Amino acid sequence: MKLNKKFICFQILIASVAWSGLIHAQKLNIISRGETYLIHIKNDGNLNISSPEEGLWSIATDWQQDWPAKWHHTQPISLKESGDWKILNGKLELPQGEWHFRDAYKQEDGRVRCIRRFEWKGKETLDKVTLSVRWKVPSGNTAAFLPGILYYGNPSGEKNGSERVPVFHGKAGEEAIFEEHRYPMPFASLEWQDQGSIRNAALHVMPSPVPGGNHFDQWWSLGIKANANDTELLMLSGPIAYNGKKSVAKALQREPLKYGDTYLKVKPGTVIEKTFYLESYPVKTKGSGFQRALYTSIDIFKPFYTEDLPTYEEIIKSKYQFTKSRWIEGKGYAGFNMYPEFAKQRIVLGWAGQSEAPTYALQVLADRIGDENIWDMVQRSLDHICTAPIGESGFPVRYEVETNQWHSPDPVSEGQALNSIALAIRAGRKNKKVEVANWETFLKKASEIHAKRILSNSWNPRNTAEAFYISPLLIAFQLFNDETFKKAALKATDYYGNRHVSMDEPYWGGTLDATCEDKEGAWGAFQGFLAAYEMTKKQKYLDWAKHAGDVVLSYTVVWDIPLPAGRMADHFFKTRGWTGVSPQNQHLDVYGVLITPSIYRLGELTENESLKRLAEVMYRSCGQIIDPFGSQGEQIQQTNFAQHGDMSDVFKLRGGYSESWTVFWITAHFLHAAAQFEEMGVRF
Repeated sequence: MKLNKKFICFQILIASVAWSGLIHAQKLNIISRGETYLIHIKNDGNLNISSPEEGLWSIATDWQQDWPAKWHHTQPISLKESGDWKILNGKLELPQGEWHFRDAYKQEDGRVRCIRRFEWKGKETLDKVTLSVRWKVPSGNTAAFLPGILYYGNPSGEKNGSERVPVFHGKAGEEAIFEEHRYPMPFASLEWQDQGSIRNAALHVMPSPVPGGNHFDQWWSLGIKANANDTELLMLSGPIAYNGKKSVAKALQREPLKYGDTYLKVKPGTVIEKTFYLESYPVKTKGSGFQRALYTSIDIFKPFYTEDLPTYEEIIKSKYQFTKSRWIEGKGYAGFNMYPEFAKQRIVLGWAGQSEAPTYALQVLADRIGDENIWDMVQRSLDHICTAPIGESGFPVRYEVETNQWHSPDPVSEGQALNSIALAIRAGRKNKKVEVANWETFLKKASEIHAKRILSNSWNPRNTAEAFYISPLLIAFQLFNDETFKKAALKATDYYGNRHVSMDEPYWGGTLDATCEDKEGAWGAFQGFLAAYEMTKKQKYLDWAKHAGDVVLSYTVVWDIPLPAGRMADHFFKTRGWTGVSPQNQHLDVYGVLITPSIYRLGELTENESLKRLAEVMYRSCGQIIDPFGSQGEQIQQTNFAQHGDMSDVFKLRGGYSESWTVFWITAHFLHAAAQFEEMGVRF
């Protein structure tokens, strides 16, 4: 039934629950204006998202200077209803024939769902077409959040080397548009302030390759574009751009590669459809706008299926098998080697070596594993680790077998090592199968050093790395009843919460091979905030833990990215549950398994069953490519990015796998997380 177009305004009330528990009314307004229609999405009377004034549908029919050209715009000419759907139709006349367009809108679980249809009715093939989906927010000064890619502009990444990461300031003309398969959670989110209130809008997409792409494996792209008075959430049928450069991909660790001519060749009769979702809402506190969009993405994709993933028991068995293969011992040393047997032998603590992690994990998993050799390995390896010299600023984390020397201190590795050592002592006190006295002396002395340093008025950490000290200092307080340790830990907790939660400076610096916003920096804060909450039960610490935890979760892939022919396709590899690394290093890795017990615990504390289910998927999914020896590589190339192998052709990077870099953390994190689940009483 065709409806009267005069001053018709369909208002679809969408009751939507924000992450904070506040309920807000989102209204989709389809407004008649003369012979056409405009779309507005409002919250509490405030316009948050609108269709472009020049046209609901926009396509380009040429390609010039590495970008789509000759744009054409058109508006709807009819509106119909079909059940819960509101359907807009329109067309565009070109010399070669007509494009027909259709948008179908429906309220769905607190968001607006749209299926956009493009149909080419012409008699000949169009050679250089670009399709688009464009929505505007009414601010030219927005903070952008693109999961895994852009965190409120990536200010730290820009400060430390802007060519290595995407950046975005919200200045007119800026674009940040990336391949859909680069997104672990495929949405683009914008936060802005307006007359004392904070708002957020997000565009979620159902990712897909685009029919008729000029290149093999050409996908839709998703991102944002700043204009003088507004900012666009947009999709294009292939073109990408960032940092003022068009048609370049974030393909290498330190620089982009050309990725041009991403137009379509559209044959007569072609029908292309694209599903997306829009949501907008008020935001309670600055820097939290992304959080609701994140949970919307999880809800859309529901990445909870586990029947096709390795079992928990299989993973533990394989990883213990590989752990034994890394055992080294000799005159004056014993422990777990960071590198494969053909590389230089090193016992390295924290970050990439994690040689201390089994001293905790194997104690807790001993009954499950059933190998009496565990106790000797635990005792001797941690005894050796505790010979590391402790100075005024801490202790070194690398032991060279060849020279019998310790060297290279760094806060990331020290904090992580202290946490595992503290957990090992707690486990050893409980089971009484190991002698912990020397370990206690080491932990107590190191904790005294770092507590004194943190409590000093001169303490001024460069980045989020020192958040890794919070958890071990709190455990040390429990072990030794030294109030100084607790005081220092809570000082660091308050410092990092006040520094990062606004997202003026997002969490960063949690790795040693990148100097930008990253998952591991957010993890350091998440672990610390959660430990502080468990100790004090203060609500602000739980709020902060949820904030940092949600940043960590934003790196988690919630959909199975189809992969082209290559190593990953050979394994019928599923990407759901894996995590990206940082805006600089865009591959997937298994690091997320270490965080899964904390994600599960956050689910318990916030009564969110989705987080508990996702934690299991994250752990088990990362066991997919464990080989017969219990090993696996570090880097999965789910997008146009690589750090190893032939990196000369951007069109051949996706679907690759680098398994030569098998540092020990890849194994240790599985066991560490499994031990935490064991202590939590969680069984998958």
